[in-house]
Amino acid sequence: MRNVMAQQDTDQQRAGVLPVDDEGYVIDTEDCEEREAAWREKGTSRPITVVGNPVLHKECQDVTDFGDDFQQLVADMFASQRTAEGVGLAANQIGVDAKVFVYDCPDDEGVRHTGVVCNPKLVELPAEKRRLDDSNEGCLSVPTAYAPLARPDYAEVTGQDEKGNPIKVRGTGYFARCLQHETDHLYGYLYIDRLSKRERKDALRQMAENEPRYPVVAND
Repeated sequence: MRNVMAQQDTDQQRAGVLPVDDEGYVIDTEDCEEREAAWREKGTSRPITVVGNPVLHKECQDVTDFGDDFQQLVADMFASQRTAEGVGLAANQIGVDAKVFVYDCPDDEGVRHTGVVCNPKLVELPAEKRRLDDSNEGCLSVPTAYAPLARPDYAEVTGQDEKGNPIKVRGTGYFARCLQHETDHLYGYLYIDRLSKRERKDALRQMAENEPRYPVVAND
């Protein structure tokens, strides 16, 4: 017999935007094309904010109002993400001080994940689950630059969906990296902040030497 409280929790989560699996994690792999297109078509693409802009270097404000203006922000984020050919985008990357990111990202098996996470918190992993992957990482806010960065190859994030319902998201491989990277953004960290001084300098050199392939906001 299932725990009554657990049943109520599960029923509450099933009222959210996405269905959840038996462990309460969102199923973000269904209807990805249709969901992403529906958001994107309602949105207006905005230029990407780049390293040096103050909004990228401080913790964002929690999302508390999930009304029409917020829904438009999410739509604009999906539109901006597609224009920049990104797999994840945090609100401060289009200059908005709000703790939300969107994603449209494959995992290492090529399975597509699409969703919205507000007020995310990374779940601390036990040591036995921490296997590091030192693949290359890039960022729309550090255009044209890449550097290897070791991160756990599995990640879990708790937060809320675009309507304010509690959610849990988990991912492996490239998608795990995306969840960690985007959550970092909302707490004021860029991936280059996790590099050595030499590697950070090299990433900024790459950025300076190349032209971004999408519109960016120039820093004064």
